[in-house]
Amino acid sequence: MNLKSIFRSANQWFLGTPERALDQAYKAALMIKAIEDEHFGGKKIAASSGDYTDSVISYFEADLKKYLNTIKFRLAEFKSCRSVWPNSDSKKLYINRDDLNQGENEQQSIIIEKLNFIDKIVKRYSEPEPSAKSLIPLSQVQERRIIQSDINQPVADDARNEPTSLQRGVITKNGVVQDVEPVTDKTGVLPRSILRTFNRLQQELDPKAEEEVVRNFRNSKLKTIISLKFILTLIIVPILTHQISKTFIVGPVVDHFRSENEAGVFLNFELEEEAFSELKRFEEELRFKSLIGLAPHINAEEMEEQVKEKATELAEEFRSHGSNAIKNIFSDLLSIAAFCLVMLSSKQEIVILKSFFDDVVYGLSDSAKAFIIILFTDIFVGFHSPHGWEVILSGISRHLGLPENHDFIFLFIATFPVILDSVFKYWIFRYLNRVSPSAVATYRNMNE
Repeated sequence: MNLKSIFRSANQWFLGTPERALDQAYKAALMIKAIEDEHFGGKKIAASSGDYTDSVISYFEADLKKYLNTIKFRLAEFKSCRSVWPNSDSKKLYINRDDLNQGENEQQSIIIEKLNFIDKIVKRYSEPEPSAKSLIPLSQVQERRIIQSDINQPVADDARNEPTSLQRGVITKNGVVQDVEPVTDKTGVLPRSILRTFNRLQQELDPKAEEEVVRNFRNSKLKTIISLKFILTLIIVPILTHQISKTFIVGPVVDHFRSENEAGVFLNFELEEEAFSELKRFEEELRFKSLIGLAPHINAEEMEEQVKEKATELAEEFRSHGSNAIKNIFSDLLSIAAFCLVMLSSKQEIVILKSFFDDVVYGLSDSAKAFIIILFTDIFVGFHSPHGWEVILSGISRHLGLPENHDFIFLFIATFPVILDSVFKYWIFRYLNRVSPSAVATYRNMNE
């Protein structure tokens, strides 16, 4: 097979990608329709549509999710490929213009029919489940009351006799009122703590309670394993990307160009001052040892020769520092790109990791939560935090080969910890105070 035939085959394969992607999406939609007709009486795949156990429903839902993902990705592939190759090679099958137009119309009608069928199936599962509570539209009087209350204006007399939204329901963002159970209806004859105790005893005496505990333990174990693997991936992948790219890609390129252009010895003036200070210290050390007899007496020419050797050594060392800083910049960019790629391709793992952190945080006692909050706030926004931020910024500057701008460092220390402290306080007030009020009370007692 020569190069021309290989190129022709590759070209035909690329031109057939839109049709192939649409066929795969259509087959996935047909599989969903077959499951609906065979097991759910033509209705959507859900627990309310068939008399099956939870395990069977989970099995069908797994297949449904797989087919819906196939439809999603294949339709995206179809749309993107159609924008790149809008014309297929099917035109070659027709000779005259009339046959060409007839063939295009038939192919277009087939594509439209498939897309309509796919959209019909996908739309059925993209619609939210209807709530068991009835949705009552807002009347004009209620809408006027809402608008007037927002602008602090008095309500008309004909609206005062209407029940408020708190009495009749909750106003949703779609302009409807959803009936809710009033607070007075939630109060029963017995205290809810006693009812919860009876429910717990009932669950413990349930014959399937042991299976439920085992299933929950397996789910928790799987969640922990996935979360730890994902955390290690987030740490190892950027580090490996940095080291590999710096050693095999960025390093040789930077060394090649810097050696060709005969780049300067020093990347910034701070490295230059450091080199001069070290060279001066070396010269003074030689003279001092010679004067007190710790080293043999040397004349001016010998001292100049040793100082020259030291200067050459310092030049190579600081030129290597400059090259290393340039390599770090590009390697860090590639590491960030690798980190973002892992995050974008691991949406399911991110959800599992978030659930894992929620379980860990909620499993801590109130004193442990307060201790962790105080520890982090004192490290990052506490009294001694400016020294830590100064060390971090200095290390970043040296890592990237940038001069240490002390004005920027002082301005950063004066503003960023204050902003971070405000964010911490707002999070404690807005989120933690609602989720765990006892932890907030413990935090305040420990902080005082």
